[in-house]
Amino acid sequence: IMPLGGFFVYEGSLNFYILILFGLIGTVLGSLPWYYLGRFLNERKISSFIDKRGKIIGISSNDLDKSRVWFNKYGTSLVFWGRLVPGVRTLISVPAGVELMPQLKFIIWTTLGSLIWVVFLTYAGYKVGEEWSDIAQYVDNFKLFLKPLLLIIFTYFVFRLFIRKQSN
Repeated sequence: IMPLGGFFVYEGSLNFYILILFGLIGTVLGSLPWYYLGRFLNERKISSFIDKRGKIIGISSNDLDKSRVWFNKYGTSLVFWGRLVPGVRTLISVPAGVELMPQLKFIIWTTLGSLIWVVFLTYAGYKVGEEWSDIAQYVDNFKLFLKPLLLIIFTYFVFRLFIRKQSN
């Protein structure tokens, strides 16, 4: 969403600094449920939950294991650097909670790492805005294929959900 916000900054619809502030707040607040999940549940319960429901959010217990190994190896600095790596960004909060990283320390390192990511994505969206007319031409052609593909995927998941409900 931040690159889209950056595009709106380019258009003059949004203020860059206010967008960064709210993007940062949203990112930090979004990391807290994962941190508390790790803090209040044990690793076995979390892994079991992810095995059952992780597909919905695109993660597996193997991803959780990797993030825990990384956390044990690199410590709290991984909370900062992990915010810069897609896929690790969300999951690094869980081992921080499991390892009982102090909340204030977690929030500080999460905020600092997230600030870099939010500024980068927003600026990237701003720069794309300068080339929007060129990109829009490709996007229009791509939409001809993307819309039917998304419709097929959506239909597949709805059908699968229907079949699953019928078998229960």
